[in-house]
Amino acid sequence: MDFGFRCPVILCLTLAVLASVLADLDDTLMGAPGSSVRLSENDPGLKKALKFAEERYNMGSNTMHVRRVSKILSASKQLVKGIRYSIMVELSNTQCKKAARLMTCDFYPEEHNLKTEVCVFEVWDIPWESKSTLLKQKCQPAVDPKPVETNKVEFLSLSTSKPVEETEYFVELLGQFKEFMVRYNRTYSSQEDTDWRLRIFHENLKTAEKLQSLDLGTAEYGVTKFSDLTEEEFRTLYLNPLLSQQNLQQSMKPAAMPHGPAPPSWDWREHGAVSPVKNQGMCGSCWAFSVTGNIEGQWFVKTGKLVSLSEQELVDCDTVDQACGGGLPSNAYEAIEKLGGLETETDYTYTGKKQSCDFTTDKVTAYINSSVELSKDENEIAAWLAENGPVSVALNAFAMQFYRKGVSHPLKIFCNPWMIDHAVLLVGYGERQGKPFWAIKNSWGEDYGEQGYYYLYRGSRLCGINKMCSSAIVN
Repeated sequence: MDFGFRCPVILCLTLAVLASVLADLDDTLMGAPGSSVRLSENDPGLKKALKFAEERYNMGSNTMHVRRVSKILSASKQLVKGIRYSIMVELSNTQCKKAARLMTCDFYPEEHNLKTEVCVFEVWDIPWESKSTLLKQKCQPAVDPKPVETNKVEFLSLSTSKPVEETEYFVELLGQFKEFMVRYNRTYSSQEDTDWRLRIFHENLKTAEKLQSLDLGTAEYGVTKFSDLTEEEFRTLYLNPLLSQQNLQQSMKPAAMPHGPAPPSWDWREHGAVSPVKNQGMCGSCWAFSVTGNIEGQWFVKTGKLVSLSEQELVDCDTVDQACGGGLPSNAYEAIEKLGGLETETDYTYTGKKQSCDFTTDKVTAYINSSVELSKDENEIAAWLAENGPVSVALNAFAMQFYRKGVSHPLKIFCNPWMIDHAVLLVGYGERQGKPFWAIKNSWGEDYGEQGYYYLYRGSRLCGINKMCSSAIVN
């Protein structure tokens, strides 16, 4: 069921009416959707919601007498495609019998006749449609200070069932968005920006659902830290458009063939050749992370020492590539040879933006002698990796924006192998639940994917994973 933000009929009308409704809301509500605002007992909207809740309560109860709110314990409201009121009150018996239909109903003067309950109501009000819905009712006798939910939760609507279904959908959507904002520490500059990000979030959820339904592997797609970015923003901030431009590729000498076939599985993390997952930030410097990861592995294989090397040195000092605007591993290898090597991450710290080159030859910790291009056969790539070390590779990263865990096997329509746009590091391969995979070290932090790793189906040249495999050579 799609209650998407369609324009112009639904979206434009809703936004126009919301603009008038927002004037009636507290200023503190103008933050993230779903942010709660406490209310005073005199709030007109609260009074309306309480009256509606009372009516629905009395319609559904089997008591002889009408009950009214005798005390407001707490009240708040939220912006949820309308206004959602959360109210805790005391309800007490009046002297009016339900059948009497009297205009005024006084409470019993005797306390033992009041039979007070503590109730929690959630009322969803759409002022511009004159519709209200009782989302939830929890009641317990006042002698117990902890109200508990009744066996039957009322979910009534004044109109058809569609607004109820729509309510459920958008309440769930806003709950997911609020959880996303809290988890990834998102704040937005205005209500308009928040609304815009919510719409993007919604569209991305639908894309993730489509990926999920068509995936041929075991992957889980859904909310990630990139869920409030458009595809264009994601590509601009985190990917590398230069990788797919064949005319920019420099020819590299071919790597020597591996001495034997690939073992059934291999993981360089288990052999100490892989440094912790790093984070490129909002900078298209994946090419630098892919190359330094490869050299870290090569240096370990030759010396037995794992050293975290500097990506910032490449961002600042590689004059051929374009820093955060993208680059090519082949250029990076050449730049490192000309510079004389790489400093450590500690000596030349990553900032995620281009600065003036501050390279010092005295601080070089690792060097390379040359670089090679690997075969495009995945079996040969696996054999070379197991024999020589982690491999710098590139791939189409469209599905990666929504990847959470498992072995990813997107359809080709989502993962065109000729449109590679992200450089990463192959550190191993194996099989899970009958699915052969590549273990890929990414550079988007440990809060991405499986502790910073992406697992891609192996054996069908998926997402162009075999097209740009390379490695430095350390003699």
